[in-house]
Amino acid sequence: MIQNAPRAPVGSLASVLAVVVVLGGMLAGPGCSTDPKAGYTMADQYRPGIHTVAVPIWTRGRQVYRRGLEFRLSEALAKRIELDTPYKVVGKDRADTQIEGRIDRIDQQVLSNDPDTGRPRELEVTLVLSFTWKDLRTGKILVKHDNFRVADSYITHEPVGEDFFQGSEADIDKAARRIVETMEADW
Repeated sequence: MIQNAPRAPVGSLASVLAVVVVLGGMLAGPGCSTDPKAGYTMADQYRPGIHTVAVPIWTRGRQVYRRGLEFRLSEALAKRIELDTPYKVVGKDRADTQIEGRIDRIDQQVLSNDPDTGRPRELEVTLVLSFTWKDLRTGKILVKHDNFRVADSYITHEPVGEDFFQGSEADIDKAARRIVETMEADW
């Protein structure tokens, strides 16, 4: 018969190990820095000194015949700015900055066809946009993009049966999100 050596209680060993890990983490220091050149930062990701943004109704390019997209995009952008940024959307007369834009083109492409009917089953909609974010106090252009492309797909086939209006809604929301991402401060 082999005798077992006495052991320390498992609970106390686990407690000591947990304390060592916590103290080691505290001694290693924080993982984030307020220095933007350090890589990670705890600093605000939006531009200091800007509090308000005007979002006038966007326009359509000469080759864009779908009506109403400019209103839907302007509304989605204003909501996304309010939701995701510290900025408040106000009228131009009270705004620090203004973001205005144009829907230059809408492209559609068939991604798949119904093998029984040959009709499109899934379509991709691409919005091609141009926009400028300008500081109204100084006249400085903060962000300017031309040929800004955003694409999403929708299913025209049953049981989903989306039309262009429904299918473009996800594309408009994606465009608003991506435009707001460009409003972040430079790293």
